[in-house]
Amino acid sequence: MNGTSRHPMRRILLAAVVLVALVGVFVVRLVDLQVVRAAELSEEAEGRRSTSVTVYGARGDIVDRNGTVLADTVMRYDIAVSPKNANAGPITREEPDPDDPSKTVQVDVPLEQSAAELGAVIGLTGEQVQQIIADSLAENAESDFAYVAKLVDTDTYERVKELDIPWVVPWEHPSRYYPNGAVGGNLIGFVDPDGNAVAGLEYSEDECLAGQDGAYSYLHSLEDWVQIPGTEVVHEQAHDGGTLKLTIDSDLQWMVQRIAEAQVQAVGADWATVTVMEAKTGRLLAVADVPTVDPNAPSATDSANRGSRAFTAPFEPGSTFKALTAASVIDAGKADPVSQIVAPYRYLPPNGANINDSGFHGDERLTLTGVLIESSNTGMSQFGERLSDQERYDDMLAFGLGERTEVGFPGEEPGDLHGGPEGWDNQTKYATMFGQGLTTTAVQIASVYQTIANGGVRMPVRLVDGCGDDTPAQSEGERVISAAASQQTSAMLERVYLEGWLADKWEIPGYRVAAKTGTAQVPDGNGGYLSGYLVSVSGFAPADDPQFVVSVSIMNPVKMNSSAASAPVFQQVMSQVLKKYRTVPSGAPAPELPATW
Repeated sequence: MNGTSRHPMRRILLAAVVLVALVGVFVVRLVDLQVVRAAELSEEAEGRRSTSVTVYGARGDIVDRNGTVLADTVMRYDIAVSPKNANAGPITREEPDPDDPSKTVQVDVPLEQSAAELGAVIGLTGEQVQQIIADSLAENAESDFAYVAKLVDTDTYERVKELDIPWVVPWEHPSRYYPNGAVGGNLIGFVDPDGNAVAGLEYSEDECLAGQDGAYSYLHSLEDWVQIPGTEVVHEQAHDGGTLKLTIDSDLQWMVQRIAEAQVQAVGADWATVTVMEAKTGRLLAVADVPTVDPNAPSATDSANRGSRAFTAPFEPGSTFKALTAASVIDAGKADPVSQIVAPYRYLPPNGANINDSGFHGDERLTLTGVLIESSNTGMSQFGERLSDQERYDDMLAFGLGERTEVGFPGEEPGDLHGGPEGWDNQTKYATMFGQGLTTTAVQIASVYQTIANGGVRMPVRLVDGCGDDTPAQSEGERVISAAASQQTSAMLERVYLEGWLADKWEIPGYRVAAKTGTAQVPDGNGGYLSGYLVSVSGFAPADDPQFVVSVSIMNPVKMNSSAASAPVFQQVMSQVLKKYRTVPSGAPAPELPATW
């Protein structure tokens, strides 16, 4: 009998020691995996098969006063790939058996073929798709995500899905769409390809419109990227943006843009703006800019033409400003519509200023009404000097000049009153009486005429009527001049409309109209002036019960360099507005006022 057989207990003990050692190894490993490194390993495992997905909050709609959608959100799709899975080897899919089309066979599809198929759908070559994959892997050998296309349409998305390539992942991505194209485009603005607001109301009202993105994650299989049911975890809910309600009437906006564009082409002008405002509320019904931008393709329009010059291009208003000076003088009790002066061609005030009218003439015996009809600079200077510089400046501020309107449009200019009396030299003191030596915007001038039309009460300029269910209360406005001064100024402007040199070019049968023309230079921002002139008309109707203000500005109409270029636009736009809103025609005729004495 050998030694081993003589000591059976020794074998039992040895086996027990070995068994205990093995169990110990497994226990230590188990503790290491499930306790010591549990969190680390769990995180690593989930990271290898967990995907985080952004859920986009849709941007809110922009609608006109009637609820017509001017900007909305449509579903587009971003196409992404998993580079490491694409590079892992051929994919297998079932295809019809070439020998028996009623059957299918499994076919290995190499990366080159899959990339070519995907590229053909999204507008890339197969080589370009492979290069995207290679570049991503060069940066990170475990790269799991790279874009190959962004914002493709639904048809493209469906074609990508039909390819059934497991390493291709489409994501939903809301995108901006402007169903009315260029209608109101200069006001609405646009967003960049990533959905960031960059211009117009899209930018200034972003707080209302912007959605809030959310996020969720899910686990997927490593082989074919299939989502594992029940593993979705929402980390943050997405929220859509609010609906921005505008005061604009999109139908009227379309018509006004067409009228303005036709006249710009007819007179060879550089650009034009046309503003339509409710006389009693200050709401803007149309703000047309020509050239006009289509927010669906902003790059197709020169950058200088993508904003709204009605807010951003200040100019010397010229003779349209004379209505403000006349209203101020009457309100101060220093004149009335029949007050008399002698207006020479050249007027030399005691302070050394040198004022002249646009065309030579002898001395004219004019009333204040006649000064407006003849658009006399020398006559208006004699009436304007009846007020102190400070009184006139204070009235300019009260009429809303020298500061941005309540709209706060992106890039809006406040105009320049040159600091008031302290900044005026002897010439500017008088030039500001007839619309030179200061600048305003087209919307500001429309607001001046709104104040005169509304019995002397200026209403805040409004382009936005609220966000979502939030509708701001209508302001009662601020009185600028007395109702009597307003009425008398309106009566004089009616005589301008009826007796001025454009009387046969802007008649609107059945309605009393109050209006004034202007011709002025446009500052270049460097102390000089741009070439050419800006011609304009501002007015309101019906003059006996004002409802609408229309202001027209046309820059450098080379084929008709006078207010005759803007008068037809005023006539056509005001006629459309009165017709569209079925405005009651005027009753009694305009009051008679003498122009001379």
